[in-house]
Amino acid sequence: MSAIRVLLVDDQALIRAGFRMILDAESDIEVVGESSNGEQAIDSVKRLKPHVVLMDIRMPELDGIEATRRILAANDERDEPVRVLMLTTFDLDEYVYDALRAGASGFLLKDVPAEQLVDGIRLVAAGEALLAPSVTRRLISEFTRAVPASAEPPASMEELTPREVEVLKLIARGLSNAEIAEELIVSSTTVKTHVARILQKLGLRDRVQAVVSAYETGLVNPGQAAP
Repeated sequence: MSAIRVLLVDDQALIRAGFRMILDAESDIEVVGESSNGEQAIDSVKRLKPHVVLMDIRMPELDGIEATRRILAANDERDEPVRVLMLTTFDLDEYVYDALRAGASGFLLKDVPAEQLVDGIRLVAAGEALLAPSVTRRLISEFTRAVPASAEPPASMEELTPREVEVLKLIARGLSNAEIAEELIVSSTTVKTHVARILQKLGLRDRVQAVVSAYETGLVNPGQAAP
């Protein structure tokens, strides 16, 4: 199996050096390049064809959110999709929602332990969404308060079964598959099946988009964020 190609994007050279040192120690991960702003990141993605982009949110010239939006907009033209993992800090909560709407597959805190950084990159490279429940619950209640719900849910919502709606609500509250299984007294395999069907019916790429959709359509209100 080929190595996971990673592009590091942060305006602080020290941050990039720290991440590179951690990732270079992994045999299945290859750091193919670094960029210090969003414009460079867009160009680097075209040239270096990474699998995962570690993207800072706040950068000069072009921020990480707009860069993410432009990079992912071109995914249909690529042989392999690029996935973006946002880097953030707790004092940047207000930016996280915009990052997820831009199409990011999740986010990591800049002071994340080395093993979590590596695991997160592997998870996103495999097509999963990185929404750690412990962090998600804290952030959901913050960055969804200013999000107006749509007047009417999209027609595709009507295709969901009552149980699938229930699962979607629990996803939006930040529960993991194991926690959803425990809540509904079903197996984790059953929950995975429900999640896959929800994504397919709603035309969503991953779990992150499911959370965003649940709030934007008013299926879940910010006050319901915490279990």
